[in-house]
Amino acid sequence: MNPFTFSAAFITFFSVIGPPKVLLAFAGLGQVHPAGQLRTIALLSSGTAVLVGIVTGSTAPWLLDLFHISTPALQLAGGVIFFLYAVGLVLGMHLGSDGPHEDAPDTLSGVRELLMPYVVSPLAMTALLIEGAARDSVGWRSTVVGAYMAVIALDLVCVLLLARVLRRTHHATIELLGRLLGLLLAAVGVDLVLDGLSDLGVPGLDRH
Repeated sequence: MNPFTFSAAFITFFSVIGPPKVLLAFAGLGQVHPAGQLRTIALLSSGTAVLVGIVTGSTAPWLLDLFHISTPALQLAGGVIFFLYAVGLVLGMHLGSDGPHEDAPDTLSGVRELLMPYVVSPLAMTALLIEGAARDSVGWRSTVVGAYMAVIALDLVCVLLLARVLRRTHHATIELLGRLLGLLLAAVGVDLVLDGLSDLGVPGLDRH
């Protein structure tokens, strides 16, 4: 792998699905799941995220061609979805989850709650598709997938090391951090939409 392109891809994925965002999602689960179960959830969800990432990144050009999707359209769709998810965080609405926690939450319910923020993160999938389709090269797609997997591995290590700390984090602190993160992620979603509009040639939005 070219170290420079790998570094750029790694930074991209770190910003959209790195530990600062993932630990917040796991902190909510840590309030109702024992440490051992939280570790199992982390392993299963990370493994699933890697599988989804490999498939998405490796087949990005063909997926876009199959569904006749342009890069600007993908940026617009990903930005809108990400913005809606972020607004949910700001308002205290956990979109993509099962709603209120069960009295005896199981491992499967924990994995389901991580589908939107972690396993199939809208912005991470958007970044995978855009980056994977940027160059018609197997080597480049391998670089993109490798960078994505490296970030997922880092997320998993952080969760495993901090599982007990996450369980002790006060619920009010989690809610406060979630709403702050939601505000920041909403701005990222808007930025992605503006990039899509700029690529479509909308006047006054030249961001290059």
